[in-house]
Amino acid sequence: MIVTVWSKIKPSACEDVERLPFAPTSSGLETMSTFKERLRGVSLIFACGTALFSDGYQNGNIGSVNTLIKRAYGADAIPSNYSTAINSSIFVGTIVGMLSFGWISDKMGRKFGMMTAAGIVAFFSLLSAASSGANHSLHGLLSMLIVCRVFLGIGIGAEYPCGSVSASEQTEGAAIAKNAQHRWFALATNSMIDLAFCVAAFVPLVAFWIFGEHHLRAAWRLTLGLGFVPAIAVFAWRWNMEEPPMYKKSSMKNIRIPYMLVLRRYGARLAAISVTWFIYDFITYPFGIYSSTVIDTITGNNDSLTVVFGWNVVINLFYMPGTLIGAFAVDYLGPKNTMIIGLLFQALFGFVMSGAYGYFVKHIGGFAVIYGIFLCFGEFGARATTSGSSPPRAPPTAVRGQFYGVAAAIGKIGAFVGTWAFPPMIDAFAKKGPNQANTGPFWVGSALAILSAIITFFFITPLSHDGMAKEDAEFRAYLEEHGFDTTAMGLGDTDTQTESIPEDVEEKVKEAEVA
Repeated sequence: MIVTVWSKIKPSACEDVERLPFAPTSSGLETMSTFKERLRGVSLIFACGTALFSDGYQNGNIGSVNTLIKRAYGADAIPSNYSTAINSSIFVGTIVGMLSFGWISDKMGRKFGMMTAAGIVAFFSLLSAASSGANHSLHGLLSMLIVCRVFLGIGIGAEYPCGSVSASEQTEGAAIAKNAQHRWFALATNSMIDLAFCVAAFVPLVAFWIFGEHHLRAAWRLTLGLGFVPAIAVFAWRWNMEEPPMYKKSSMKNIRIPYMLVLRRYGARLAAISVTWFIYDFITYPFGIYSSTVIDTITGNNDSLTVVFGWNVVINLFYMPGTLIGAFAVDYLGPKNTMIIGLLFQALFGFVMSGAYGYFVKHIGGFAVIYGIFLCFGEFGARATTSGSSPPRAPPTAVRGQFYGVAAAIGKIGAFVGTWAFPPMIDAFAKKGPNQANTGPFWVGSALAILSAIITFFFITPLSHDGMAKEDAEFRAYLEEHGFDTTAMGLGDTDTQTESIPEDVEEKVKEAEVA
């Protein structure tokens, strides 16, 4: 009876049903997706999201590179505003990339955006390593390096609305288990960023071991140039990829996007996610500056590059437990609850470090442990959801790139503002007491973490598994209710137009099972 009923369902629908992880078969049994299919599904997620490794690597290595440059050319020869300029340059480029490629991702295609982004990062990683001034001018070299960092930032920023968005859309593929969708996405994006921080700290140390104190110019150039390797590897990995099925089915590439209707439905959601992301990036500055305090105290202000770089590796390793635990917890707790828990515990440990700072400075081992737990909870909560699961999964496919690009750009603006706001804040706290300059930023940062948790609780909608497909269907219905013609949505590929099973097919499947 099952075979008879099943054979009456149209072939195209049957083919789509067979793509499900548990597809009805002629024997009436449910068969699981093959290992090869599941591996390919996970591979697609990583192909899209792993390029964020370049974000972590390029942002993580510049501090060590600046140290090498100052040692190689002499601190007195470096302009006083160089550090600020080099740090700001990649921020500016990243914001431009996020905003511009958000539109490109939605209107020109995910793959075009991803390939372009990977190409930009690869090219300007090499060009940064080859920086040189006219007549071997040091000022010219530094100027070229700053300009290259701007364009490098554009490529890095482009990965957020292109690569991350594509990775999120791949998580609802047929071969991905529902209870692992958030996990694979977090591992492919946020965990890659944190892993890159560790690698970015380790590479300068190895380069210094190889070249020694008298060849620091080779060490900093190699550190920057190695950023080419992951970028070109991802470029090759993506070469034969197609657009995500969800994009093929629900994009507005070939029609006008009704932005007013979009803002009416998603404006508040975008604002809430953007504010929490702004706060997260804003407070990462005071949370990060204490790595130098830990290193200086442990080493007794030792200026050996081996010691300084070595401890920098240890500090960055604190991020990994948080991001890995958060990746596995988010599918069970949900992105919203994971974020709230992470923020509240991070605030708690921030208050502990502030209140007991005098004690911890004398017991640096305890300070390092509390500081490590503090960093872990930041990656467990805010990193796993603010820049990961929530933004790309909240909006519909048609505007997902632009939504994510705007939210990510506002987050980066928060980091930029924090870079400029906290030094005068620290100076103001220093006037109130001997330890206030060190504890004050933690009070502020922890309070902002609680504020972010409150905003998340009241204004961010919980996300469910397979939530993007549901959101696309609701968005299409919403547009039709307001008189917008949705028949031209998608790319017109009949093989992918039915990637989500129509309701009539689902009903027939249920009837077949009952029979």
